[in-house]
Amino acid sequence: MYQDNVILCASSAYEQKYYLNDDFKDLPDGVKEELQIMCVLYTEDIGGILTLQYEEDGTLVFHVEADEGDLLFDEVGSVLKIKELQRTKEELLEALELYYKAFFLNEDVSNLLDNK
Repeated sequence: MYQDNVILCASSAYEQKYYLNDDFKDLPDGVKEELQIMCVLYTEDIGGILTLQYEEDGTLVFHVEADEGDLLFDEVGSVLKIKELQRTKEELLEALELYYKAFFLNEDVSNLLDNK
């Protein structure tokens, strides 16, 4: 169904906006709220644009961009914050990967669930 990277959500410090891909509107409200809080707080603290996107294999990755010459963007803080989010939101991020693999890539995730 999907051939390229698919954006789950994004937040921009420049436009002060948050975006959730309409393809994921059926996620539980609590999950959508947690994603929004996580992304907006990241861009408020660090700056730039944060995008959570799925790679072709269903892996969820953090992608960060900053305008060239943006002196307020915290590049070192960005790396540290992403590592912190990957650690503290590990369960959420793994669940989102399983959701994508099951409902968008039509993979049989039962073997992945058995390993948990």
